[in-house]
Amino acid sequence: MRHVKGRTIVSRESPKARLSIRSGFRLIGTQHINIRGDAEAEQYLFVRSGTGNMVRSFYLIQFERFLPTNTFAYDYASMATTQLGNLSFNYDVRSFLDLGSVLREDQGSDGAAMEQLFAKQQLVLPQNTVLVRLFHLPSADHRTELMIIYGEALPTDAAVPGREGRVQLDTVSPSRAATFLRHARRGLVIDTR
Repeated sequence: MRHVKGRTIVSRESPKARLSIRSGFRLIGTQHINIRGDAEAEQYLFVRSGTGNMVRSFYLIQFERFLPTNTFAYDYASMATTQLGNLSFNYDVRSFLDLGSVLREDQGSDGAAMEQLFAKQQLVLPQNTVLVRLFHLPSADHRTELMIIYGEALPTDAAVPGREGRVQLDTVSPSRAATFLRHARRGLVIDTR
């Protein structure tokens, strides 16, 4: 249903699109995962790293669907919306003081699976990180989703609010959140033709 050509994921359905990541990022891995027995997903992880194998920024592209063993549906109606290509996305922007720890603590999650992809490549997540999470629901029943996560390392002296766990930047610092959304949009092209 999907394959990769260079830095482009070609998806034949859910949704039918070509998702291209700008130069400077490299594909470090793909995997199929089961999320706590409720859903399955395909993950594609593109990374731009710096010295000492430290991750500077990344894109996780994830195609996910609930399994027929449940009646769950995705619901992001309370989130803001934005457009990428011809697709509408709900999104939020969060900052983390220790993203790696947060991901590892949530065993069985898609975030923990992503963190394992970083670890397999001996890549280190930065202490201070901002995530832009984007969600597109391609089916009328809202049981499938395209999730895009853009992560960016912050310098330790960055003027971005942070505390243990995470900070919802959309609420605390909307102007900063808008800046990181622009960064996420700048590195990704979605073509639905």
